[in-house]
Amino acid sequence: MYINRAYLGKKHEDIADLSAPLLVTAVGNFRLLTRPVLRTSRKEGRRDYLLIYVASGRAHFYRDGKETVLSRGNMVLFRPGEPQRYDLFARDRAETYWVHFTGGKTEETLERYSLGRGENVFFTGASPHFPRLFCRMIEELQLRRAGYADMLALTLTEILLLTDRSRREGKLIGSDMVAEVERAAQYFRENYRLPISVGDYARERHMTPCWFIRNFKKITRVTPAQYVLSLRIDSATELLAHSDSSVTEIAASVGYDNPLYFSRLFRRHVGCSPSEYRKRGGQ
Repeated sequence: MYINRAYLGKKHEDIADLSAPLLVTAVGNFRLLTRPVLRTSRKEGRRDYLLIYVASGRAHFYRDGKETVLSRGNMVLFRPGEPQRYDLFARDRAETYWVHFTGGKTEETLERYSLGRGENVFFTGASPHFPRLFCRMIEELQLRRAGYADMLALTLTEILLLTDRSRREGKLIGSDMVAEVERAAQYFRENYRLPISVGDYARERHMTPCWFIRNFKKITRVTPAQYVLSLRIDSATELLAHSDSSVTEIAASVGYDNPLYFSRLFRRHVGCSPSEYRKRGGQ
């Protein structure tokens, strides 16, 4: 099981602080690799808010005795005092990002971005922006650089804004196209290590490449090629930080036969070479 998380207070501390408008108290990422199941059950809920984003696979949520299975691109919001129960299974290739937050203007902020009471499940699409924003919050809370609390609040607000935007655009584009893009994103996530032709994929799905690319970008805000590139770079950063594989081996494992070309792409998108990234400990 891969875990990356950070806490404002003590581990698992339930913080309800109304002195700040919006305060992030904990944030993290869970990815099940070998552990068969991760279960969370809080019958009385918590005093803070919890937002969970399903980044890949499926997650099982339970409310009022009913199970709901959510795939990638969905978010779940728990308010203070609401029972929380959800399961992640390795067989589902489950990966989630989550953030606990509190504050005196939390409800006002949620209302502003159409996340009012009465609804707690939101489809936002499988955009790579959400994992990146969650990772930014994890880093901010771990390093606690000057102004980190404000940066955390700003990043959480950006997530809420993008959630609202994605939902509005999904309604305008249509649920069928959203489902098609989600299917494509799943295919890309499962096959990004292999040579991928976006045009061939679109034609196999009986779509013209231009139409598919245009609608994919409307929903995810990136082109299919950019989405695949982000998957490859994200996988490479994890391998650089958590494996002893050479740069050449990592390049090949994420879909690049030419390690020099891979290194140029990596530097362009991360800001340093793969070797420098590894020396910095993945920071």
